[in-house]
Amino acid sequence: MGYLNNSVVTVDAILTTKGRELLAKNDGSFRITQFAFADDEIDYTLYNPTHPSGSAFYGEAIQNMPLLEAFPQETQIMKYKLATLPRGTAKLPVLNLGYSAITLVQGASLAITPQTLNYLGNAQAYETSGYSATISDVRLMSTFTGIGINTTAAQTSNTPITTTLGTNVSQTVIGSQINLRATTVNTLFGSNTQLSATLTVVGLDSGARLTIPILINKTIV
Repeated sequence: MGYLNNSVVTVDAILTTKGRELLAKNDGSFRITQFAFADDEIDYTLYNPTHPSGSAFYGEAIQNMPLLEAFPQETQIMKYKLATLPRGTAKLPVLNLGYSAITLVQGASLAITPQTLNYLGNAQAYETSGYSATISDVRLMSTFTGIGINTTAAQTSNTPITTTLGTNVSQTVIGSQINLRATTVNTLFGSNTQLSATLTVVGLDSGARLTIPILINKTIV
């Protein structure tokens, strides 16, 4: 979703790639239950409290910035979502996954337990609502699940999805722990010895977000 311009309140709303996938399934799984705001295109360094025309013009440069038009790639839009934090918060929460990148061989498993740093006055904490994890290409995983959160949204997200060899399909799961197991399907690699994707994890309470690369190495026999 995005404003087409900042002089008239006209909103351009489209489905993300993931939304289109759910809509195409036509099984009732496409339901909009939440929304979020983001400020990806805003450069706050342009705020000028020394503007000669006074306080009404401090944010003039920001207000006149061009705004992004909506586009469907959820990994490239709304990277910087707005979050509500307790008054007096001095540090923004950040995620710690224990990994800056993940490399697995075929069939290898990994469990990730995210933690949120600088959250609710704690050096590190676990979020009550858990974490969402989105892999950009679920074909690379024979197992991709979230555990530890029992909400309806978590249970729905952890339902396995069907993919085909030639179709790149993202998947999002919710949990306090994210379990991954690399694919054992050799035909996915073609002539390549390595496949790549990204994993994006978001704290559902704090809004903190982190994206890391995932590499799957083919087992050479």
